[in-house]
Amino acid sequence: MKPYPKYKDSGIERLGEVPEGWPAKRLRFCLKLNPSKQEIRHLPKDTELPFIPMEAVGEAGSLDLSNTRPIDDVENGYTFFRNNDVAIAKITPCFENGKGCIFRNLVHDYGFGTTELTVMRPRHLDPAFLYYLTISHQFRVTGIGLMQGSAGQKRVPDDYIRDYIIGLPSEAEQQAIATFLDQETAKIDALIQKKERMIELLKEKRVALITQAVTKGLDPNVPMKDSGIEWLGEVPEHWEVLPIKYIVSTPVTDGPHETPEILDEGVPFISAESIKGGKIDFELKRGFISIEDDLRYSKKYKPMMNDIYVIKSGATTGNSAMVETDIEFNIWSPLAVIRCNKVIADPHFVFLYVNSNEFITAIQLFWSFGTQQNIGMNIIENLQVPLPPISEQINICKGSKMELERIEALQNKIADSISLLREYRSSLIHHAVTGKIDLRGYDAQAQ
Repeated sequence: MKPYPKYKDSGIERLGEVPEGWPAKRLRFCLKLNPSKQEIRHLPKDTELPFIPMEAVGEAGSLDLSNTRPIDDVENGYTFFRNNDVAIAKITPCFENGKGCIFRNLVHDYGFGTTELTVMRPRHLDPAFLYYLTISHQFRVTGIGLMQGSAGQKRVPDDYIRDYIIGLPSEAEQQAIATFLDQETAKIDALIQKKERMIELLKEKRVALITQAVTKGLDPNVPMKDSGIEWLGEVPEHWEVLPIKYIVSTPVTDGPHETPEILDEGVPFISAESIKGGKIDFELKRGFISIEDDLRYSKKYKPMMNDIYVIKSGATTGNSAMVETDIEFNIWSPLAVIRCNKVIADPHFVFLYVNSNEFITAIQLFWSFGTQQNIGMNIIENLQVPLPPISEQINICKGSKMELERIEALQNKIADSISLLREYRSSLIHHAVTGKIDLRGYDAQAQ
């Protein structure tokens, strides 16, 4: 792809050089922000219109239009839009994650949604070009630096959008750019989707391998017996089946049932969001707590190497991780702690078991629902664990390690390739909307 033949200095440091025929314009002159809903006065108040909560807006422009509500319920206190309007999520972390969309195929041409959407009605702008502009890396990064509000409630101010300066191509060029990006990002997204499916298949293979190892052992010829538990089935004849409360060195416990003051520094404080892929991701910590709070909470529970955490409430109930660090930290109440008695239960074997299909099935059988799914501490401590002799537990872990590491390496390799594709997608959008590549005359049919 070639650049434009001539460029000029835009006079804006952030923007740099733009194609010679692109004037620098503030977006306030190219769009109308948060348009008035007066234009739907002709519609009856009981007319059902699409309603868009934040979760209906995807991070790649997708939009779920399945929710509808009557005008009378939403005309006050919600954001209004119509077909071909463009929206971005203005609140953290949705803005940083690139949530935005073009409204298309709206029943009766109109809709309402969450107040955390900023709606832009293009004037002299192609809607698709505007959408790509607002999901471009430069637009998002600059906006992040100007967000206002308290932690967790920061928002991009409307004036950021109004005063954002762009190099403005002709409408024909905008359409060519949008057509090019529609086609190229679709190819990239399809490839990412295939790779994500490969990761899912590897995850399934990993769980199947773990399940076989921790419920049947490594010897395919060993005599079996009925475990007496429907969801567990048969286990090797010489294995025991014991509830978790009989294989721990301390009773199953959890973090404090109070919300501490979250600080900018201190002792890392983690919760369910930190449990990712069987590990603790300290980058996703809730924040920090004071040394005083840590000392107080540690009277109930203090993390130790090889402790096992099981999420006991929320959307990720049943997910688990093992402590594999000597970093000083503490945990919150959504995490249940299993600390194995190493004389009878190897922590690595038990951790493999809590990642098996059988354990996940048991969690799902016994969790309850209120405002969110939840599993009680007494349920966790009474879940059954198939347990071979300690020497066999260690051998099973050793025997499974190489294949599990191979699967993990493949997952990481594919995940890295997905990251590179996303970086390329972002770079392509940036180069197209800022005129770094000349797409005049682009013909999608010829590609």
